[in-house]
Amino acid sequence: MKLILLGPPGAGKGTQAKMLTDYFSIPQISTGEILRTAVKEGTELGVKAKVYMDSGGLVPDEIVIGIVAERLQEPDCQNGFILDGFPRTVAQADALQTNLAEMDKTLDRVISLDVDEEALVERLTGRRTCKDCGRGYHVKYDPPAADEVCDACGGQLFQREDDCEQTIRKRLEVYSSQTTPLINYYRQSGLLTEIDGMQPIAAVQAQMLSTLQAN
Repeated sequence: MKLILLGPPGAGKGTQAKMLTDYFSIPQISTGEILRTAVKEGTELGVKAKVYMDSGGLVPDEIVIGIVAERLQEPDCQNGFILDGFPRTVAQADALQTNLAEMDKTLDRVISLDVDEEALVERLTGRRTCKDCGRGYHVKYDPPAADEVCDACGGQLFQREDDCEQTIRKRLEVYSSQTTPLINYYRQSGLLTEIDGMQPIAAVQAQMLSTLQAN
């Protein structure tokens, strides 16, 4: 099963990807993870990427595309993969298509999780993290027993800077501007399935599996 998972920050991609990796026994591949791994291992492309990452700049498409292509050729991807966070643009989607064709592979499905913006803001601004042990909470959906205190270690909970409302709305704006053309690209190719991410987690999972098993 060769799959792309699209969805804005807070849509629940991580939760759904974990379920799919377990069900199909395929790896979840996130761009951030493979960039960090390439840098850590000192690969040729990793060394090039590190220059941009250390300066706070965006890693150019050709480097990201190359690192993704290398990752897709590793043994654990032989039975499939879930791409999370890539591609982000139509240019990256075109490059991915070319790389897969060179590997004699084709995408099976692109799933987009659709969630209302206000619900996303509520989900993300409500997140809290323990300063000591790193455990995560949510003020509405998974609150601690005592306000702002970690159940596990008694540490103080805090809100990450990138979970403030202004930052989140900016992230969602950027995501929408980047991804809308991408969604249209995969819709025209007949690969896109859009799923209502406002449903309960189990309902989203069931719809995903139904879609993929029918593929």
